[in-house]
Amino acid sequence: MKIVADKNIPYLKGVAELFGEVTYLDGAAFTNESIKDAGTLIVRTVTHFDETILKGAAVKLICSATIGYDHIDTAYCDSHGIAWTNAPGCNSGSVQQYIISVLITMSRKKGFNLKDKTIGIVGVGNVGKKVAKACEILGMKVLLNDPPRQAKEGGKDFIGLQTIMDEADIITFHTPLIKEGEYKTYHLADADFFSSLKKKPVIINSARGGIIDTNAIKTALRKGEISGAVIDCWENEPDIDLEYLNMVDIATPHIAGYSADGKANATRMSLAAIADFYHLSKGPVSLVKEPEPANPFVDTNKYADSDNRIYDAILETYNPIEDYSRLINDPASFKKLRNEYPLRREYFAYNIVNATSGEADVLSRLGFKINL
Repeated sequence: MKIVADKNIPYLKGVAELFGEVTYLDGAAFTNESIKDAGTLIVRTVTHFDETILKGAAVKLICSATIGYDHIDTAYCDSHGIAWTNAPGCNSGSVQQYIISVLITMSRKKGFNLKDKTIGIVGVGNVGKKVAKACEILGMKVLLNDPPRQAKEGGKDFIGLQTIMDEADIITFHTPLIKEGEYKTYHLADADFFSSLKKKPVIINSARGGIIDTNAIKTALRKGEISGAVIDCWENEPDIDLEYLNMVDIATPHIAGYSADGKANATRMSLAAIADFYHLSKGPVSLVKEPEPANPFVDTNKYADSDNRIYDAILETYNPIEDYSRLINDPASFKKLRNEYPLRREYFAYNIVNATSGEADVLSRLGFKINL
C-alpha cells in the first residue's frame, strides 16, 4: 500500500509504515502529481481535497486526523468512490481544557466569579458536551443550544439561540462550519447577532473561524456590545486580521484541540480507519503513545496564597497566556506555532497532591488523579 501523509501529524512516523510505504509531505505539498500513485492519504485541515487534487489519482481512502472535514469535498469523493473518514471527538478533552483555562483567566482579568455566571454553549456535540459538564462542575449555570440535536431528540435539554443571546454572560461556539442549509453556521455571529445581545457577554470561538463575521465582531468590540473575546479560530488562517488580533483579550493560533492526547487520538483513529478499510490488523494502533508531562504531580500547597487553588491547579496543566504571548509577539508565525506546538497533556495525566476534600472532589470530577 502507498500512503501519503501530512508530515505534521504527530506520533505517526514509525507506526504508519506497518501498514505500507509512507511518503510524508508538508500540507502545502499535496498536489495532484504528488499523490497520484497513493491509495491512502492521511491529512489535516490545511489542505483542501477536491477535484483539483484528486482527479485521476489512485486515492481510495482519505483519513483526516481532525474533527472537521470541511477541507474535504465529500460530494466529489462520494461520487467518485473515494472513502473518507475524520476523527470526531478526538480532541474534545483538549478543547474542554482550553475553555476552562480561558474562563478562569478571563474571570481573573475581568474580576468576576464563574459561579455567578451563565454560559451559553452553541453546539453540543462531542466538545460541547464536555465543556458543559466541566462548567457545571465549576458551578456555572449552563444553557445549551443545538438545533440539529433538538430536532432529533426533542427540546427538553435545549433552548433557542435567542435565549442565549438574552441570558448568557459568556457565549462559546462549538459547531461545525456549515455554509448553507437549515443549520447554517457560517457567520452565525453576524452584525445582527451582536447588536441583539442583552448582557454584553464574553465571546469565545474555538470551533471554526467562519462562524464569526470578523468585521461584525470588531464593530461589536468597538461599540461595547460585547465585554471581551477569546479567539482561537480565525477567518483566513494563517493570514489573520491583525487589528482583530489586537482587539481581543486572548488570542491563540487555532490550538485549542492541540493537546498531545487529542493529537494521539486523531492519529489512532486514522490508523484504525485504514485497518478497517483494508481489513488489516489494528495491532499497530496501540503503538501510538503520548509523552509523559515533565512533572505529572500538581501540589496544591504551592498555591498557599491563592484565592482558588482549584483554578491554579487547572492552569498548571494549561495556561492560555503562554500561547497568547507567542502569537501576539509574532503573528506571522501562526502556522509555525501550530506545527511546533509544545507538549500539552490533559487532566488525567496529572496527579493532585495535598488537596482538601472539597478540592479533590472537584478536580477528580474534572478528570485529575488524586493522591491521598
